[in-house]
Amino acid sequence: MTATTGTTAMTETTVSAVIFDWGGTLTPWHTVDLHDQWRHYARAYDPAHGEEVSAALRAAEDEAWRRAREEHRATAFDAIVRAAGLEPSGPAHQRGVEAYRAWWEPHTLSDPDVAPLFRALRERGIRVGVLSNTVWPRDDHELVFARDGLLDLIDGAVYTSEIAHTKPHPEAFRAAMAAVGVDRPEHCVFVGDRLFDDIHGARSVGMRAVHVPHSDIPAVQRGHTDGEPDAVVRRLADVLPLVDAWRSGSPRHR
Repeated sequence: MTATTGTTAMTETTVSAVIFDWGGTLTPWHTVDLHDQWRHYARAYDPAHGEEVSAALRAAEDEAWRRAREEHRATAFDAIVRAAGLEPSGPAHQRGVEAYRAWWEPHTLSDPDVAPLFRALRERGIRVGVLSNTVWPRDDHELVFARDGLLDLIDGAVYTSEIAHTKPHPEAFRAAMAAVGVDRPEHCVFVGDRLFDDIHGARSVGMRAVHVPHSDIPAVQRGHTDGEPDAVVRRLADVLPLVDAWRSGSPRHR
């Protein structure tokens, strides 16, 4: 674990909340074939035209993530389905969603460090939040957290599928602060795996930022700015002693 820029002792600070990115942070990084997720949806939705439908869905998703990267505009799952010329309701859509969820199941398992970390933070009176750039609806994320025994340990969560902007836009971070009931960014710590979306975004609004560099971020997703984290940890369990040190004012070295 490395922490804080410089070598001077820190003064005691308030940490009221620790907010986490989801994919690649709370879940271990996975390199997956994103075409395949849509093949499963499309074959369930329309078996006779599965490949054609999956190509339209992937093109719609690619455009959604382009807008997220370049314009920080959020998109929801149903909007992607509509952009592909499909109807996001009815039996065919429900079959597609079930197949899509089943495909993602093995790729969404939470890091074993998460539950003990969340419990320890809450025992200290620190609120736990989640802020995820995602097209998935809230229900899908809550199913994952409930499956892993984490849902009741989260004080507030923001999924960009429900708001106008994606990280690193300041409004996404402000929404996460509001979700955990904290109004001062300097009292928040953000933990994420992406130097642009997570670290640059959090530091830009005045939060402390902790980088977890265990994800192989594709070049096209890296953004134009590498944020400078306040600390780097190699595993999530190391976030707790780091937060304790910040709260106590213990000296740390980068």
